[in-house]
Amino acid sequence: MIREVEVKTANGLPVLLGILFVDLLSVGLLVTRTPVLIGLGVLALIVSIFALAGLMNIAPNEARVLQLFGKYIGTAKENGLRWTNPFYTKTKISQRVRNFESAKLKVNDKDGSPVEIAAVVVWRVVDTAEALFEVDDYQNYVHVQSEAALRNLATQYPYDDHTEVDHAVAVANVAAEVGGTANAEAMTQPHVMSLRGSTQAIADELKREVRDRLAKAGVEVIEARISHLAYAAEIAGAMLRRQQAGAIIAARQKIVEGAVGMVEMALDMLAKKGVVELDNDRKAAMVSNLLVVLCADHEVQPVVNTGTFYQ
Repeated sequence: MIREVEVKTANGLPVLLGILFVDLLSVGLLVTRTPVLIGLGVLALIVSIFALAGLMNIAPNEARVLQLFGKYIGTAKENGLRWTNPFYTKTKISQRVRNFESAKLKVNDKDGSPVEIAAVVVWRVVDTAEALFEVDDYQNYVHVQSEAALRNLATQYPYDDHTEVDHAVAVANVAAEVGGTANAEAMTQPHVMSLRGSTQAIADELKREVRDRLAKAGVEVIEARISHLAYAAEIAGAMLRRQQAGAIIAARQKIVEGAVGMVEMALDMLAKKGVVELDNDRKAAMVSNLLVVLCADHEVQPVVNTGTFYQ
């Protein structure tokens, strides 16, 4: 593996001034009629043009990879006008921070549902030798590997954590069958990491996978984050209805919990203050009426009993 080696280069300003001086001297020699002086002027002009090829201008966060007939010599990073061996091939590489936003990719998540996903990767070159010599085109390598990592990540996790909805439905069905309420242990819901629900964890996982893929290209991944996530058009409507059903179930669960608490509080207060003596049948009727009032979607119509409770 070729590693970056930083080399020192000469200040280019004195060299530039020397080249200008040699050019003026060569012009003065060329205007003379002496063959020897004319030859010296031509030679001086050739030398100045040759030396001019060694000048290079390096901006901040830029580098020049130097090669001599294909052999890697080193990387020049000192800013300003610099001068080096004119025979060196000088390849410019930017080390500034760059953004890459992938296209919207259509992939299947862990559940097999088609989703559209895209990501933004913030990266920069940290090893110029690896970027230039280890891969054919490091910019295209970043683009291809980032999209490959995104595709691989999307297939490992579901779009959404459906365990909450499915578990709530199952608990509600069990409670209806046994005629009671589920205990706290039964209502415990397992957490599954999902693309939509675990944003930061997914971003960290994406960054780690992209970083591992781009390490051989001398590229540092600063940040990787999902920029677009949606169900594919063919199942978007069905998934929206499922999310709405989950929201309704969750709301109903909170309403029932609150209603049961209010009923329990009412019975305790009636018994404590001795307002009325209620047997089990009257308590059951009162609980039924209060739950209907508290849990109904619409206003209930009161029924006035003109007889006794049992008639």
